[in-house]
Amino acid sequence: MREGKTRFVPENWTKTYYQWMDNIQPWCISRQLWWGHQIPAWYGPDGSIYVAFTEAEAQAEAGPDVALTRDPDVLDTWFSSALWPFSTLGWPDETPEVQRFYPTATLVTAFDIIFFWVARMMMAGLHFMDEVPFRNVYITSLVRDEKGEKMSKSKGNVIDPLDFINQYGADALRFTMASLETQGRDIKLAESRVEGYRNFGTKLWNAARFCEMNGIGGSADILPPKADLAVNRWIIGEVGKTAQAVTQSLDAFRFDGAANAIYHFTWGSFCDWYLELIKPVLLGDDGPEKDETRAVAGWVLDQILVLLHPFMPFITEELWHGLFAGERGDLINARWPTIGADAVDQAAFAEINWLISLISAIRSARSEANVPAGAKLQVLLQEKDARKLSWLGRHRDLIMRMSRLADIAISDELPGKGAVQFIVEGTSGAIPLEGVIDIAEETARLAKAIAKIEGEIKALSGRLSNEKFVANAPPEVVTEARARLEQERETLDKLRAAKNRLA
Repeated sequence: MREGKTRFVPENWTKTYYQWMDNIQPWCISRQLWWGHQIPAWYGPDGSIYVAFTEAEAQAEAGPDVALTRDPDVLDTWFSSALWPFSTLGWPDETPEVQRFYPTATLVTAFDIIFFWVARMMMAGLHFMDEVPFRNVYITSLVRDEKGEKMSKSKGNVIDPLDFINQYGADALRFTMASLETQGRDIKLAESRVEGYRNFGTKLWNAARFCEMNGIGGSADILPPKADLAVNRWIIGEVGKTAQAVTQSLDAFRFDGAANAIYHFTWGSFCDWYLELIKPVLLGDDGPEKDETRAVAGWVLDQILVLLHPFMPFITEELWHGLFAGERGDLINARWPTIGADAVDQAAFAEINWLISLISAIRSARSEANVPAGAKLQVLLQEKDARKLSWLGRHRDLIMRMSRLADIAISDELPGKGAVQFIVEGTSGAIPLEGVIDIAEETARLAKAIAKIEGEIKALSGRLSNEKFVANAPPEVVTEARARLEQERETLDKLRAAKNRLA
C-alpha cells in the first residue's frame, strides 16, 4: 500500500487501513461453524497437539499406535475469504486463469470490512502469490433513508430494494444508486429519485420510438457519419463531449459524474433539443439532408445506449437490438465510444447554442410574464451582427414554431414599457405584451407574490438564526428548513427579475 501498488478510493480510507495494520492485534482464528476450513490440528490421548497438512502427516508425527482426534472447529470465515482473489481462479494449480487475471483490477467493498477482508486478502496475496491481490479498492457509500438516517428495523425505515425494483424497474434503481454515489458521502435514498429515473427510462424509450417511426435505426459504425447541417455537426460534438466526460468520470470512480453526464445529454441535448430541431427535416421532402439526419440521429442514439448501458443495462440492451435492422452482437460487448471533445465543430456549436439560448429566453419570458400558452406573440430583436442575422434567417421558422410566435423581426429600438425584455449572448430582445396580458394586473400579482416570499424568507431566516432551534431541532428539520430557505430565495430572484422585465 505504501509503495503505491494498491490504492484506496476515496483516498481517506487509507488511514483506516493503516490504523489497523500499524496496531495489529492477535487474531482468534477458530470458529464453531458448520462450514469452513477445518483447523489442521489433531489431539492425542495425553493432550499432545499435532499440526500438519494432512492426517497422515499428523499420524506419522504422533506414531502409528496413537489414536488422534481432529479439532472440530473451523477457521474464521475471513481466513478462507482472504483466499478469494486467487482460489477462485484455480489456485494452488498454475491455471491459465491465475496467469491472466491475478492480480485483479478493482475490489468494490464497504468500509466496515477494510480490516476483516481487505487486509486479510492483502496478507494472503502477498504470502501465497508474492503480489498484491488488486490495484484499486473502491469503498462504497453507506445507503441511508431519504432523511439521512441509518436504516434500522427498530426505526421501521429499512428500504427493500426488491420493492423499488418491482415498482420502478431494476434500471431505475441502478441508475439512482450510481447518480447518488458521490465519493466520501453517504447516499440518501428517496423513492422520488427512483421514480424520476424511471421517467428518464420512459423518456429514452419514447425517443427511440420517435426515431423508429421516422426511419431512424441503429448504426453499424463506431465513427460518426459525415454531416453538413449545423444541427447534425453540433450533436456529434455534444456526443464527443459527453463520451469524454463519462469515460473520465468512470476512470476516476466518479460514478455520479458519469451518470449525470449521460443523463443531461440524453434528456436535454438529445430529446429536448436535437429531436425537436430536426423535426422539420424529418417531416420534409426526401433528399440528402433527410438521409444525413437519419444517419446521424441513429448513430447518436447508438452512442447513448452504449454510454448508458453500465447504468441501465436492460432497457438499453432491448433498444440496441430493437432499433437495428438485422443481427448484431449484444450491447455488453459493443465497443466503447472513441470520440472525444475534439469532435466539437466550433461554428456549429456557436450557431446551435445561440439558437437554443434564444428559444429558451423567449419561453422563459413568456412563462414569467404569465402569458397564456396559446397566445401567438411578436418578438423584436436588436441585432446588427451579420453572423447572427444569418442564423436568424436560417432558423426563423423553427424559432417561431418552438417559441409559439406570430412574428419575429429586427428593430433598431426596443419598446421600454409594455414589453418583457431579455438578452441572449449580446442580442437584446423584447416581447410586446400590450393586448396580450393586463400589464398593471400582472405587475400587481408579481408584487404580491414577492411580498409573500419575502415574509417566508424572513420567518425562515429567523428560525435558522436562532441557536436554540438549530441545536435542539431534529437534524432533518434543520436541513429541510435550510433547503426551503434556499429555494425561496431562488424563487424571489425569479419573481423580481420578471417584475423588472415588465417595468
